[in-house]
Amino acid sequence: MLEYTLNMYQTAGVAMLLFVLGRFLTNRVQFLKACCIPAPVVGGLIFALVHLGLYAAGVLALSFDSNVKDYFMTLFFTSVGYTACFRLLKKGGKKVFTFLFIAILMVILQDILSPIIAVAFKMDVRYGLAAGSIPMVGGHGTAGSYGPELENMGLVGAQVMAMAAATFGLVSGSLMGGPTARSIINKYGLQSTESEAEVMELDGESSAEQEKAERMDIDSFTNAIILLMVASGLGTLITTAFNNAKIVFMGNEIKFVFPTYIGAMLIAAAIRNFCDAKRIVMPAKALDMWGNVSLSIFLAIALMSLKLWELAALALPMTVMLAAQVVLMFFFARFVVFNVMGRDYEAAVMTSAFCGFGMGATPNAMANMQAITKRYGPAPQAFFIVPLVGSLFIDFFNGIIITIFLNVLPAIFG
Repeated sequence: MLEYTLNMYQTAGVAMLLFVLGRFLTNRVQFLKACCIPAPVVGGLIFALVHLGLYAAGVLALSFDSNVKDYFMTLFFTSVGYTACFRLLKKGGKKVFTFLFIAILMVILQDILSPIIAVAFKMDVRYGLAAGSIPMVGGHGTAGSYGPELENMGLVGAQVMAMAAATFGLVSGSLMGGPTARSIINKYGLQSTESEAEVMELDGESSAEQEKAERMDIDSFTNAIILLMVASGLGTLITTAFNNAKIVFMGNEIKFVFPTYIGAMLIAAAIRNFCDAKRIVMPAKALDMWGNVSLSIFLAIALMSLKLWELAALALPMTVMLAAQVVLMFFFARFVVFNVMGRDYEAAVMTSAFCGFGMGATPNAMANMQAITKRYGPAPQAFFIVPLVGSLFIDFFNGIIITIFLNVLPAIFG
């Protein structure tokens, strides 16, 4: 068998070609478009399947330089940190905090359920996290970042498992959200009302400030990448300090292991909220654009690097874990989200969205809501609350919760 390692430039070049392939297919295959499958995921999975066939035939085994992937992963999560505007969260009102709270609760339940199943299969308990909130609430981005961390802990195949689970979550979350909300609306005869359909102007920015934040010129792009690089650089110091800290839990000394981007997210969030307090306008649109570009590069490399042959031994327990996550999501969305969020039409729409980002990503949540509101009428509160929590805050809290479970679970289950 021929073995070859692609260097940094070759790895990036192949990844971009796969992104173009994925974009071509997602623009033309309705199922991929309806389920909001990201273009780099499609291209990367196709390459991984071809690589699996070549490996199984004893023809070719490829390895890839991970430096490009790791760098753009950190830039992406740094851009997520810059979205953590706590002024917006506060002004969003009680329902925003409520929705965030139940989303955090879902993260915790996902990270309890799958590890319990892993223990039942006599596996390392941390395998359960690869089918918990890492791929479910976190999606491909979080799966791609924590997968290598799990692999470094000796969990062979954990990255492939997390990526496969994330893809499953995208599809199942898209398929589950619409029918769940429609059954609620029809059962209770819910309707969209004019009194609920109010546009929520909550950010308090002037038109001039909004225009500056959304500017897409060379200065904005330059300032955005400066902010990303500075925060990611300073963040490494924070992450190193966290990783060197030790605590005692239940008589055991625990050394926490944080992914590289945690410190960068915290620094970015601190910078963002300092600028908000001083009324300094950040290049929000350019930061978002850099974040999306970084995510696409990172995902393409992460997916094409998958060694799918490592998934064979994990297939049965992973299937059980994912089936359990689907059942958990259905009952939680149907009976907790709907009831806690007010048992009205807006709550039903948010229930469909919760299935989307709770098992996939925020674009899936938005797609679920659009399908419902197109048929039953507008739900402006849902369209404000869901992206605010799903895009800005849940990834922030999910990363912290995952890290805690990653370090505490082994101490509990031995």
